[in-house]
Amino acid sequence: MSFKINMLKGISSNFRGEINDETMIEAVFIDSRNKVQNGLFIPIIGERFDGHDFLFGAIESGAVATLWNESKPLPEGLEAEFPVIYVKDTLLALQNLSKNYLQKVSPKVIGVTGSNGKTTVKDLLEAVLCTTYRTHKTQGNFNNHIGLPLTILAMPNDCEVAILEMGMNHFGEISLLSNIAQPDIVIITNIGESHIEQLGSRDGIAQAKFEIIHGLKENGVLIYDGDEPLLNSHHVDLNKIECGYNDTNDYIITNLEQTANGSKFSLNNKYDFVLPLLGKHNVKNSTYSIAVGKYLGLSEHTIQLGLNNCILTSMRMEKKQGINGSIIINDAYNSSPTSMKAAIETVKDLGDFDQRILVLGDMYELGIDERNLHRSVCESITSPITHLFTVGEKGNWISEALLERNTDNIVIRSFESKEEVLENLKNIVNDSSIVLIKASRGMKLETIATSLYM
Repeated sequence: MSFKINMLKGISSNFRGEINDETMIEAVFIDSRNKVQNGLFIPIIGERFDGHDFLFGAIESGAVATLWNESKPLPEGLEAEFPVIYVKDTLLALQNLSKNYLQKVSPKVIGVTGSNGKTTVKDLLEAVLCTTYRTHKTQGNFNNHIGLPLTILAMPNDCEVAILEMGMNHFGEISLLSNIAQPDIVIITNIGESHIEQLGSRDGIAQAKFEIIHGLKENGVLIYDGDEPLLNSHHVDLNKIECGYNDTNDYIITNLEQTANGSKFSLNNKYDFVLPLLGKHNVKNSTYSIAVGKYLGLSEHTIQLGLNNCILTSMRMEKKQGINGSIIINDAYNSSPTSMKAAIETVKDLGDFDQRILVLGDMYELGIDERNLHRSVCESITSPITHLFTVGEKGNWISEALLERNTDNIVIRSFESKEEVLENLKNIVNDSSIVLIKASRGMKLETIATSLYM
């Protein structure tokens, strides 16, 4: 990215130092430890820190200007020539600057939200659209009120399509992000149970996700999971594209075949696609990128080329060769009951394995009904699953529920530590074993997965 420093005058007319019209800003950063060239440092005030305390460190790291809260004194010894743009609120200024830069570059903007699958859909969209357009997408978890503006401000000047992930914990957050991004296309991947503790119910989650339309441009389009009744119950006067397995959708998934290497399927019994990813849920995730590709004029052949080259962010149904010839599926990035059940169903559908082993752990932010939500996972744990290993206090609730109704002679064991799980797995996996590892991010179950890799 780059813009002339005088663009900052659109944020505030109150400044000091030399605002040279020829000076270019080539990076925007909030962490003074990040090394940049010709950077604009924006100090953010957090609960335990104040970025204004680190201006000299930012200058050493490459800052050539700063936005500055007008109520904060400048540090002694700051050169008089150093450009300082005074604002009332640096976070609000960051957000406004990102809106200005977005308007300057003027790409097509795609906003993505949902309880599960946001990052997978983001990766699929990039894979499909980069065949034809210069694209830019959210990196990592930069999907909140700070991360989204920084993602926009990292966008190259020649970007044609910006793919922006939008996360949330509370009502109002996605509305803010949507109004910053002003998307042309918005996608709601699904409604699960994530953040039900803060939002009260799945209906509350649906309402919060629907905030993504608040900034949608006139004549924009909403693409969403047409199989989800909570999304279909929101009657909005918009251009809509519904995707899913039900025959009421605009894009209907048919003729699905799954193997350990991916999926083959058709849309509307007309267009055939191959997806090198595991799971029925990822087939649905791919239909959102196909719908966007078609909407933006791509052919089915071009879309397939993109799907062929999709590289997912790690720890999302990531399949690797394990010890003793086993197959390990590392889906340990995060979890909710909905996504855990979907991952289990995937393992049940795959290939010829004598041992189908589940390693499941705690799921967080499920509210007062968390015990029942954990126990509900056992509805999917049926033959041909052969082993259930759980870890953690909440994960144990899954084991308890399955013990009460284990009619398939599944081996059930509950462990207190990841080390115990790993020791037992190493003793049983072989070349006819597939192992799924899944829990919420805080459990860090990927340490089990990486210890089992070849």
